Amino acid sequence: MPINKHSFIDVSQLRIGLFVHLDLGWMDHPFTSSNFKIKNAEQISKILETGLKRIRYDPKRSDCEPLSLETDIPVAVSALQNTEDSLHAIEAVSPEVTQEQRVQRLRQMHQAMNLCEKKFIEAGNTAKQVLKDIALQPEQSLEQAKQLVNEMVDSALTESEVAINAINGTHSNDSHYVHSLNVTVLSLMMARSLNMTEENARQLGLACLFHDVGKASLSDKITLKKEPLTKSEQAYYEQHCELGARIAKEAGLPDIVVDIIMQHHECANGTGYPKHLKGEFIHPLARLVAIINVYDNLCNPKDIGLSKTPYEALAYMFAKQRSKYDAPLLKHLIKMLGVYPPGSIVQLSNSLYGIVVSVNPTSPLRPVVMLYDPRHADKYLPLIVNLKEDPNLNISICLRPNQLPADALNYLNPRKRISYFIDTNITAEIA
Repeated sequence: MPINKHSFIDVSQLRIGLFVHLDLGWMDHPFTSSNFKIKNAEQISKILETGLKRIRYDPKRSDCEPLSLETDIPVAVSALQNTEDSLHAIEAVSPEVTQEQRVQRLRQMHQAMNLCEKKFIEAGNTAKQVLKDIALQPEQSLEQAKQLVNEMVDSALTESEVAINAINGTHSNDSHYVHSLNVTVLSLMMARSLNMTEENARQLGLACLFHDVGKASLSDKITLKKEPLTKSEQAYYEQHCELGARIAKEAGLPDIVVDIIMQHHECANGTGYPKHLKGEFIHPLARLVAIINVYDNLCNPKDIGLSKTPYEALAYMFAKQRSKYDAPLLKHLIKMLGVYPPGSIVQLSNSLYGIVVSVNPTSPLRPVVMLYDPRHADKYLPLIVNLKEDPNLNISICLRPNQLPADALNYLNPRKRISYFIDTNITAEIA
């Protein structure tokens, strides 16, 4: 994964949509983060007040090019015009908003989703490669893994507005699903919501990426078997924790990462493996990974016919398996994912069907939903509604894919396997 290249621009070139880095101490500017995407004219005014003459910006994360130095439009006027456009865009539910403005808003949201999908595919390819090569090329694989995890940690912990996005675009499919990447994404979002230190988050990310590396040493007949394992097969399968810890140690991963890999199947009530540890004897980060690991396996089991919806998975863990997990962490996961986690199939109060593509961190009951509306059947630009912006619209019920009408199922085309990735909240692109 290439490292982002930064460029410098004059402050007169600032505009809404640029992703900027302020090279100042955290007490020398009024923002919650030193790097963020400019959303309105007020932010530009505050940047000008810092006295900086040159601004570092990231072309890769920006939505547009900087203003030209030759432009004869004053920056304040240009910024104000952009702000007015954005304000009109977020009032899409208002009758005063033109159809052209609504389409532009929709395109911006799809652009954000497409960029997230592209990053997801790149990250998935990297994850597969490092897991494949860790035993034979440990130094090279570990360097790639650290680069991937560091970029994800930077996004999860330092960007001001970030969310878990479900991947259901046109450029990826079920073959891009990588269990270890899903576990990494969800765990790092937990790290953000728990205000975890950057160092612990990086260790957590590496442990998640390699938590199942020991399975490569087992027979495919066991690891890919869809039927329940026999007692002897289960005992053989459980060896992957110790095998993985050994591979991680030999590759030079930190001891804390080795411990997490060893303990990611331990349970709070002592029913886990391989050491049947209980409660406080399990590393806190291993307790977190254990919960995320089970959640993703419930949503994406080897036998896809047994998969649970995200809504069902959380309900099952809380109602049927609660004693196995660290109680505060389980509650925190449910709070983070919301009642309607990304990937959930829902029906709204206006009878339309949709897929939850992102959860609003500050309003988990009102996620962002991609809709099927027979009156707007553009396959390449599906309608997206941010329920946080429309108080008159609610989710009525969560559904399984087979409960969708045929036309809605064909249009929404939900994945058999749910994949996630960390990226800027798609509503922040235009809010």
